[in-house]
Amino acid sequence: MGFFDRLKEGLSKTRKGFTEKIEQLVTGYAQIDEEFLEDLEAVLLSADVGIQTTGSLLADIRQAIKAKQIETPEQLTPFLRERISALLAGGEDAQPHAGEGPVVIMVVGVNGVGKTTTIGKLAHYYRDQGQKVMLAAGDTFRAAAIDQLEIWGQRGGAEIVKHSAGSDPAAVAFDAVQAARARKADLLIIDTAGRLHTKSNLMEELKKVHRVIARELPGAPHEVLLVLDGTTGQNALSQARLFKEAVQVSGVVVTKLDGTAKGGVIVAIRAELGLPVKWIGVGEGMDDLRPFVAEDFAEALFADK
Repeated sequence: MGFFDRLKEGLSKTRKGFTEKIEQLVTGYAQIDEEFLEDLEAVLLSADVGIQTTGSLLADIRQAIKAKQIETPEQLTPFLRERISALLAGGEDAQPHAGEGPVVIMVVGVNGVGKTTTIGKLAHYYRDQGQKVMLAAGDTFRAAAIDQLEIWGQRGGAEIVKHSAGSDPAAVAFDAVQAARARKADLLIIDTAGRLHTKSNLMEELKKVHRVIARELPGAPHEVLLVLDGTTGQNALSQARLFKEAVQVSGVVVTKLDGTAKGGVIVAIRAELGLPVKWIGVGEGMDDLRPFVAEDFAEALFADK
């Protein structure tokens, strides 16, 4: 099965709660009236597209009706698909580039979203591209995270820099940057804490790690990826706001899309926060994390069963 088919299959729950409900609306109404638009609003909100984005899409639909671009309920689906594809586009294709030294990707997110697994899959993806990848076990507050990252490193053939559990995460980042430069790695991926067992503030800890990386390698980190669990819907949006304010998030990875009917949150993240979705995960397999392509996502979302 190709990735588009896996994406289509992975979005089946979202499609059931979103596209299929829109199709039911379209066939259930002879014309577009206020009642139709109210029902459409309810469908968009239930798919976690978000209040702001739903309002924006409805405003676009009303404008299109006024301009006679939409005259029947049947014309609504292709219009929505086009609008959602346009909303999602931009920034997702850009792969990070560095000048001197390795590309550094800092990965952030709360515990439980699939952060360490995502790092393992990213390492696998870039190794397949012929790159020398190193990993840094910066989530020192959770001993299991260090062990888990080590297993992923062994699977993907990536070297790992680690300290003992409870060490200073910024010290791990410092050593990892030095090691990546010395060993001429193409890419360094740094794991970070998603929760602290100390009284210090998580966001302040992440800012410190960010500062150390930037000091040791000017221009780094070249990418700060925020990992979000697609099954949490609007909660993922709240997390994105917090992390964006703290550590200059440059892109989002949305995991576990195959387990949720709330895949519409991807639209909300892009439209409301202006953050490009760069990677999506639609399964447990090594190859089930792939670069996000807006057109493919919209096509899979609106695809026939």
